[in-house]
Amino acid sequence: MPRKKRVYKKNWRPDPQFNSILVGRFVGYIMERGKRSTAQKIISETFELIHERTKRGGLNVFEQAIKNVSPLMELKGKRIGGASYQVPVPVMGDRRITLAMRWIKSAAKSRKGKGMADCLAEELVEASQKKGAAIKKRDDTHRMAEANKAFAHFA
Repeated sequence: MPRKKRVYKKNWRPDPQFNSILVGRFVGYIMERGKRSTAQKIISETFELIHERTKRGGLNVFEQAIKNVSPLMELKGKRIGGASYQVPVPVMGDRRITLAMRWIKSAAKSRKGKGMADCLAEELVEASQKKGAAIKKRDDTHRMAEANKAFAHFA
């Protein structure tokens, strides 16, 4: 009998303003306490700020940032003979996007002094240029996976 419960695939609705499932999914991540309209306002304000700063479309910068932050490898704990090993495994499909969005959101939240839209805009612009805290998190994850390559045969 499996130890983990079954994970069901979530059907994300596209964002009404940008008609993008990726943006609709990010709205779901930004949303707190069920306030979807507030999250949508933050996202649209973020995309306007990005457009003002970079003169590129906010959606293009967002997609580039997600692509840059998405990890290729991650570590999973595996218990073998009383010892726990951090085993590097490739990240598949939706989990890559999930981790990228989570890291971008947490990096934006850790910035202090400005509104969420402003912090998110800065983080997305930096991530699209392969800079910033979210990219650092991805690089740290890759570095850890590289360091634990010796345990890859446990996967």
